Amino acid sequence: MNPLPHTPVARLLRLCLHALLCGLLVLVAARALGQVPVLVAVGALAAVYAAGALAPRVRPRTREAAWWLGALGAVWLVLLALSPDALWLAFPLYFLQLHLLPARWGTPVVAATAGAAIASFLLHGERITPGTFIGPLLGAAVAVATVRGYEALYRESERRRELIEELVATRAELADAERAAGTLAERERLAREIHDTLAQGLSSIQLLLRAAERALGPDDPARAHVEQARTAAQDNLAEARRFVRALTPPDLERASLPGALERLCASTPGPAVQFGVSGTPVELPTPYEVALLRIAQSALANTVQHAAAARAEITLSFMDTSVALDVVDDGRGFDPRGVRPSGTGGFGLPAMRSRARSLGGTLSVESAPGQGTAVAITLPLDRSTS
Repeated sequence: MNPLPHTPVARLLRLCLHALLCGLLVLVAARALGQVPVLVAVGALAAVYAAGALAPRVRPRTREAAWWLGALGAVWLVLLALSPDALWLAFPLYFLQLHLLPARWGTPVVAATAGAAIASFLLHGERITPGTFIGPLLGAAVAVATVRGYEALYRESERRRELIEELVATRAELADAERAAGTLAERERLAREIHDTLAQGLSSIQLLLRAAERALGPDDPARAHVEQARTAAQDNLAEARRFVRALTPPDLERASLPGALERLCASTPGPAVQFGVSGTPVELPTPYEVALLRIAQSALANTVQHAAAARAEITLSFMDTSVALDVVDDGRGFDPRGVRPSGTGGFGLPAMRSRARSLGGTLSVESAPGQGTAVAITLPLDRSTS
């Protein structure tokens, strides 16, 4: 007999049940010394019980368990007819029946067993007292309450275990997401730093060397060194730009900024999002593309989570001296003056404004309760450094 939950408590209860039934069998046999039929019935009951307890196929809610309980009950009824002391074996039988039989059958069978125990008093002509009825019924009630209570506790324990496993898995996923977000943020920061310092510095050195080269005469011996230095600066500038491109976010690695924004609009759940381009697209510096993509992602995330909008529109505008991104929705709107930093590390309005300011641009928000929201970022465009 192998119970389903192989916990220390379950194993201890099973051993106690074995010890209880064996002890009661010994008691019945000791009180029936010299009564061969009773001793034979005790031996038969012990043999049937041992066979089921050792059989691996006797498991709760199985046909083998039902057959074993039927055989065990039949032998017990024979013993009960031979000896009134067999009445006490009803108590461990209650637990076996409740544990091995389905819930819809366990309680009725326990009630039938209690009825058989009470009837044995009448069969053996014992004196009828209130305890004659209360004892077996009280034992059956205690057994039902104990088994059903343990099953309820076990189910609750399993639900808690599953919940803990889900929480651990979720925590691991959140940690992975935070690491990935941190990695992307670090890549963006390095790309911005390389572009704003090393690449711009090499570009300035190259321009200065070109001016120096024009100032030198064709036969000036320094001209060859200046030209060699300008070539080295140009090569290193190209290498720096390759580093910047290698640190570009994955969305920008596969396509241009307009393509990444178009995919963002198509994959955004909730409102219908349209994307449009105004003006003639030009190649933008990587920090510009990263900032515009991240702000668009953050603005759309706010639209989905808070605006309850039916539609939204993203417009990327290329102008002579600037590039602008507008994100407009028809949602419930809000009061921009009441916005406070979230403290969650997300790209809220303060974070978007800080990102725009770090690139020399501006971010404006126009909204009012019930009138939708418009977020616009404008970055200065210097075509000589793009």
